[in-house]
Amino acid sequence: MDPTPATRDTKPMSLFHFTLGILAEKLNLSERLQPFHDIAAQQIVVAARKRPGQSRIAAEPSGKHPIIEGQLAEAQPSNKPQAVLLLAHGTPDTLGEMDAYLKLVTGGRGVPPHVVHELQERYAEIGLREEPTAEGPHLTRWTLLQGRLLAAELGVPVYVGMRNWHPFIADVVARMKQDGITSATTLCLAPQNSRTSVGLYKRAVETAAGDELRIDFLTGWAEHPLLARAFAEVMRTAYDAALATGARTAILFTAHSVPCRTVQASVKPVEHHGMILATEPDTYNRECKLTAERIAAELGAGGTQAGRHPLTADNWFFCFQSQGLSGGPWIGPSVEDTLAALKHEGYEHVVMQPVGFLCDHVEILYDIDIAFQQTAHEVGLTVSRAASLNDSPTLIAAIEDIVLRGYAHATPKPTETGTAEVVRILTPLPEPELAVV
Repeated sequence: MDPTPATRDTKPMSLFHFTLGILAEKLNLSERLQPFHDIAAQQIVVAARKRPGQSRIAAEPSGKHPIIEGQLAEAQPSNKPQAVLLLAHGTPDTLGEMDAYLKLVTGGRGVPPHVVHELQERYAEIGLREEPTAEGPHLTRWTLLQGRLLAAELGVPVYVGMRNWHPFIADVVARMKQDGITSATTLCLAPQNSRTSVGLYKRAVETAAGDELRIDFLTGWAEHPLLARAFAEVMRTAYDAALATGARTAILFTAHSVPCRTVQASVKPVEHHGMILATEPDTYNRECKLTAERIAAELGAGGTQAGRHPLTADNWFFCFQSQGLSGGPWIGPSVEDTLAALKHEGYEHVVMQPVGFLCDHVEILYDIDIAFQQTAHEVGLTVSRAASLNDSPTLIAAIEDIVLRGYAHATPKPTETGTAEVVRILTPLPEPELAVV
């Protein structure tokens, strides 16, 4: 979660190899650039409070949003799900709950008091207070609204459960049973599948459901066309505004970083939050990049959001943000190093868009809007970002389509070493002290 700045090697040759690496990552030039990658690899290192009983979102009458040309028109099922359960991370309702919240996030380990205080300051900067606010924290507020909008479209009960705060998944599932729900289509509001994130949600739901509630758990919708279109719609506005200034502009797509050990193959099974991970590499890295590729295609010459300034292959990039502080490296490249590389390449303005987050919360409102703004200022760049999806009708249409029809897609093939491409481009990170994700 924490946007801890990575230690940068500012020597020109190292920056050249870093820039070369992100270009290869984006354009799939790994075979052509392998000799350069091997040289670089020698220089771098493998990084509204809701309580039980209040979490049901009733279907509300509303006008149907415009369905995106034919996306939902084909193969509509005759039977809708009895209910839908949406899952999200959760966030504290007040500053005083931060310590208890972090204990849940870290699987009971907790964090030192100075880290709790630092995070309280960050959350305070984005609006969290000592007493609950009428609108509630951003993540909770927007996720509950997304549930209400989906319920209005589907005409079935939609419930929202959080893994790390109220309304807790177990409490919401108990409420569903009380309401007589016997089966539910369940979707984690994280489009890119990972065994250490989506996998933990799945285990929590299935444990709470037991034999009384049948769970149809949907995963992996990173390439859904309406998801890409929703992101492209808001990026189009932000990108055109940046280009209007006359500055040389790049688009930087980001996704939340995770520890390398949780996504790469291992000789022995790896334990994470009480779950034994498979020894095969995870697909999270690739799914994040596939989402970015889909959005770029929408903004390109043949895309529906091409506009007056179609995005070219040379002007978009991808990296991972918000590396945490747990021991060992996290997957990269980081935003901090990528911004430095883009400045070195002559860009003046960077428009950022996190592709794994579906609404405003701390990793956007603090990490991007505050911390990365400071980083950009230090390297001499202007940084802006696309608006978050929040209540985007196209996002709701994407979720509706997935719930009604599922989403068949080819599972991305992991790289042989899981994070091999990251090993070649990740700038060395200082040895972190503790985990806050």
